[in-house]
Formats: sequence, C-alpha cells, structure tokens
Amino acid sequence: MTIAFLTRLPNDDAKRWLAALRAALPSDDIVLGLAPDAELAVVAAPAPGDLAKLPKLAFIQSAWAGVDGLLGDPLLPRQVALARLIDPSLATQMAEAVAAHVLALHRQSPAYRAQQTQAIWRQLPQIPASERQIGLLGFGEMARASAALLEKLGFKVSAWSRSHGDLGDLLAGSDIVVNLLPLTAQTQGILGRETFARMKPGAAVINVGRGGHLVEADLIEALASGQISHAVLDVFETEPLPASHPFWSDPAITVLPHVAAITDPVSASQRIAANIARFRAGEPVEGLVSPDAGY
Repeated sequence: MTIAFLTRLPNDDAKRWLAALRAALPSDDIVLGLAPDAELAVVAAPAPGDLAKLPKLAFIQSAWAGVDGLLGDPLLPRQVALARLIDPSLATQMAEAVAAHVLALHRQSPAYRAQQTQAIWRQLPQIPASERQIGLLGFGEMARASAALLEKLGFKVSAWSRSHGDLGDLLAGSDIVVNLLPLTAQTQGILGRETFARMKPGAAVINVGRGGHLVEADLIEALASGQISHAVLDVFETEPLPASHPFWSDPAITVLPHVAAITDPVSASQRIAANIARFRAGEPVEGLVSPDAGY
C-alpha cells in the first residue's frame, strides 16, 4: 500500500525520516510528497492544504506529539481520523528536561550566575526540595512522567488540567509553575498577565508546551515588576527565536532552542508502524485526536 510522507523538514532530516519509515514499514511504498492514491499519510509539519489533495485518505498519523499546527490548517480533512505520536521516549525526555530546569531553579542557578558576573562569592540559604511546591499545567503523558520524576526527587507536586485540579489554588501555592498543556483555543495565551498575577510573588515559570501559550509582553512586565523571578523558555511563537529578540539578553530568562523532547525518527517510526497496524486491523489507535478538543 502507498503511504504518503508529507513534510517541510530540511532535506537531510526528511531523508532520515524516510529511511526510518521504510525500515519500520517494509511492505509499504513510502512516498515522499503527494501521492494521489495514498490512503494513509504520515506527516511532519506538512504544507497547509497538502492533506486535502489526497482524495483517498483514510488515516493521518502525525510524527509529532503536538497537533496544533495540523489543526490550524483550514483545509485539513476533518472527517479523516488523525492520531498524534505517543512515544514513551518523548515522555522520558520531557521528564528529564523538566526535572533539570526545576533543579536549576531550586538550587538557585540564576542567582549564582548573576553573582559570577560580579565575582561575588556568597552562599545563599537553601531550602530542601520537600519544601518546594511545583505546579504542573497539564496532566497528559508527559506531565505524568514529569510529576513522577519530580516526586522521586523529593518535590511536592500538584497538577491542573481542564478536568483535574483547581487552577487558582495551584497558581497561588506553587514556587515553580511548569506548562505542559497542549495548545488549543482555550489554552492560547494562558501564560499571561492574569495568570502571572495569581501566582505567588517571586515564583518562576517553565514553558515546555508551545510558544502560543505565552504572552511575551506580559512576561517581560511580570519579570520587571518582580512578580515572576525567572522564566525558562524552550518554545516560542517564532522559531528560531530572532537574534534581535529581547529574551536573548534578559538575565531573568533562560532561552533554549526547543530541545525538551526531541523526536527520534527510528523510535517514532516503530510506534507509527504499530499504530498503522492497529488502524488496518480495525483496532483502536493510540493518540486519536479530537478536533473539537484540539488534542
């Protein structure tokens, strides 16, 4: 069977994905680009409108865990089943990244970096992890993995989602707030003035969700006032982050180039192949997306 692989990745990256998909699906004809007879499509940042050009399409498998970009395509054939990637290795990577950033903030790395620039040798008071409250926005696979690792490190952890917990209580009680939400119409701009105002004064923010969750001007304002002490940002509205962007030079912001959880083509292709096998067998697929919910 013909499977279309639609992507706007750089040529070398596209070739790596194509090789991994062909190894995982040896009985199929994996075609890079539009294939009019394709009933299945694997997509990694496809061009808007491309999926609508496949008249026989019956199933779309995303190569990414997030599908906000796909759902933003006005020509997306919404009657076709769409699945996001569920790969345990991504949840493991995300948990490691969240734990690393939380530990850095907990152990006051930003303050010590500032002291270093002034050649100041000063030990700062350090509270134990058991007295540090971490609030997670989101409670999907990656958030649950992150919560489990943080709890093993001794932190107190609470979580909020649309069906789990109270947002106001979480914000008011957390020393560090970590955003792991999917990007939907309801969560767009959730890291903005109102949310920052409800947080504990001097709390820190970690955004490993999507750039669209953050209102950049509101963060700059909250940092300047001291309401937020530090922000760790791994995702941005515009990527790569422009060299002229003020985030680069702000000592209260840690900038990372979208590296919290990097999809591995080989591991992902194996999960994709298993999900395609489920679809063909008429079994429930992993990561089935609800266009109305946005994830």
